[in-house]
Amino acid sequence: MMKPIAGFSKLSKSEKIEWIATNYTQNPQQSKKILESYWNTDSQLQQLHDEFIENTISNFYMPMGIAPNFLINDRLYAIPMAIEESSVVAAASKAAKFWEGRGGFRTTVLGTEKVGQVHFMYHGSASKLLDFFNNIKTTLLSEAEHLTQSMQKRGGGINDIVLKDKTSKLPNYYQLHCTFETKDAMGANFINSCLEQLAETLKKEALANPYFSDEEKQLEVVMSILSNYVPSCLVKAEVNCPIDQLNLSNDIAPKDFAEKMVRAVEIATVEPYRAVTHNKGIMNGIDAVVLATGNDFRAIEAGAHAYASKNGVYSSLTHAKIDGDIFTFWIEIPLAVGTVGGLTKLHPLVKLNLEILQNPSAVELMQIMAVAGLAQNFAAVSSLVTTGIQKGHMKMHLMNILNQHAATEQEKATLIEHFKTHTVTHRGVLNALENLRK
Repeated sequence: MMKPIAGFSKLSKSEKIEWIATNYTQNPQQSKKILESYWNTDSQLQQLHDEFIENTISNFYMPMGIAPNFLINDRLYAIPMAIEESSVVAAASKAAKFWEGRGGFRTTVLGTEKVGQVHFMYHGSASKLLDFFNNIKTTLLSEAEHLTQSMQKRGGGINDIVLKDKTSKLPNYYQLHCTFETKDAMGANFINSCLEQLAETLKKEALANPYFSDEEKQLEVVMSILSNYVPSCLVKAEVNCPIDQLNLSNDIAPKDFAEKMVRAVEIATVEPYRAVTHNKGIMNGIDAVVLATGNDFRAIEAGAHAYASKNGVYSSLTHAKIDGDIFTFWIEIPLAVGTVGGLTKLHPLVKLNLEILQNPSAVELMQIMAVAGLAQNFAAVSSLVTTGIQKGHMKMHLMNILNQHAATEQEKATLIEHFKTHTVTHRGVLNALENLRK
């Protein structure tokens, strides 16, 4: 039976590896060899990676690819994408090339406001609390100025603080709902620091308020934290062209294709089971760029899926319409990202990827990410309504199957050629490999 370990964080990296391999793997020597094989040969670079998180024992690599030919607002981009799933980069690249010849992608940033909240419990008169808040609002802002001065010089800071009465949802629950502008920073640390200062000021002023009863003075701050739901940090990306230019396949007429695309998006709008997978495909494109640029894909995912539920039912993040002879396909999505702070100045590949993207501002990066999601969704839905998703996906997955079964370079070359004219299935690849080896 395994026993808990005390002081694991104080062990050296080699000692951590020795302990985990000995206690939790079947072949400790092989396990140690695998973990150490992923260390960077540059010791300084490896130390940098070791210090990103706690209890580091190795690096976990993901492939990084490039999706070229993205024409965004008349500017050409090659987009770095870090993702392990086959066909994502190829699909994005295919969509980018298709729309590059039809005017490219157009984007608009609809807002950049971010949110944080001080959650507190108050036992007393709501009207008295509102009067108190109105009296101390300038104090709340002034006592946070030592934190906001640098951000204000860059055009950011605290936009507003609003007292919200949430007692209809939870007894005695109120919040300071705060909005922020953080410019090129994602701003999590800035927002959280401001919120904690606001909470301290709130408690101090409550204790000093002569109009509060003893119970009212003891308002309880439960927590102070940013929100990853940022419906006012919003970007729109779209493509459109005359329907007769939707000549993706000889097997379907452009008008039929446009109508099928609209119907497919309508289905994802009304059917949550479809919408989840539909939006997952969008996030394939967005998350890959988020990772490649050192941003927080978990925050982006949470905010996007919350936005997809903003009307009370989980729904599609993309939209499609036919207006006369014009087909339009677009997305509106909240994206709180940064190009300064965090890993953006630490991780060498992140810095290089931002350079490849022509050193975008946070606002420009929002637009690039939205386009990547829209392109990915266009590619996925267009496959679904024409040839089906598996034909292209399995062709891209072929190499993974061959590698799983230790195919030689010669076997790979032979079978790649073979499956140019045959349908790729897992069983079909295994049969072909077995026949080849006979």
